[in-house]
Amino acid sequence: MTSLDEPGAAAGPRPGRPRRRRAGAGDRRGVPLPLLLPGLLALAFLLLPLLALLLRAPWRALPRQLGSTEVWQALQLSLISATAATAVSLVLGVPLAWLLARTEFPGRGLVRALVTLPLVLPPVVGGVALLLALGRNGVVGQWLDAWFGITLPFTTTGVVIAEAFVAMPFLVISVEGTLRAADPRYEEAATTLGASRFTAFRRVTLPLIAPGIAAGAVLAWARALGEFGATITFAGNFPGRTQTMPLSVYLALQNDPEAAIALSLVLLTVSIAVLAALRDRWMTTP
Repeated sequence: MTSLDEPGAAAGPRPGRPRRRRAGAGDRRGVPLPLLLPGLLALAFLLLPLLALLLRAPWRALPRQLGSTEVWQALQLSLISATAATAVSLVLGVPLAWLLARTEFPGRGLVRALVTLPLVLPPVVGGVALLLALGRNGVVGQWLDAWFGITLPFTTTGVVIAEAFVAMPFLVISVEGTLRAADPRYEEAATTLGASRFTAFRRVTLPLIAPGIAAGAVLAWARALGEFGATITFAGNFPGRTQTMPLSVYLALQNDPEAAIALSLVLLTVSIAVLAALRDRWMTTP
């Protein structure tokens, strides 16, 4: 008996059982028109403003605009303050994410909700809250001023604080999700071998969640770079001291539209770079 004569070794598909077609990236037949048209309109709605920005950009005057003293000061301050805010978010946000992911305590759900509140809170409201907390007459700020002579509003430090307030939740969410996906048994194995909890976190957990920390740091840095509402409310808009790129765009739009477009192009370039950096983490389909 040959292999073709064996039961179940038929060359073609069995009658009465239709062959299943694999649903791949090229399977695009039969797209419903009621879904196609709104989808294309949504795509045009999102891309048209960006296209208009590129079409109306003063490309020839761009080097002159970006080389001006005011624009350079805003760029420099934005990069420094966003980096400092990201560093603050890393130092404070990673331990907070570990507490939310690895420990059980009463009210953990409420704490998580409060941590994510700045994501949906209007930035101007966040700036007002910072003023009431850290202002010269604030709940904590009055004691900082009386005891140490520290005044935070309308200073470069105030810019960093405002940006960290709105950017840290992005880092915390990213790192907490990575911690929940990581296997905690590695930490438990390290502790059974004599390592302390902090040593296990530093030597075992941190290397495991490094990609999540990096992704959260990039998101936090980009969010801090584009922060406007909390910064102008808490830190003001003083050139060379608190005027970041978004604030400079807002001010230049009234007096020098070409400078506003040039700065907007810089922010657009940074946003594209962030998306490119996170492409492999969030934009790869399995």
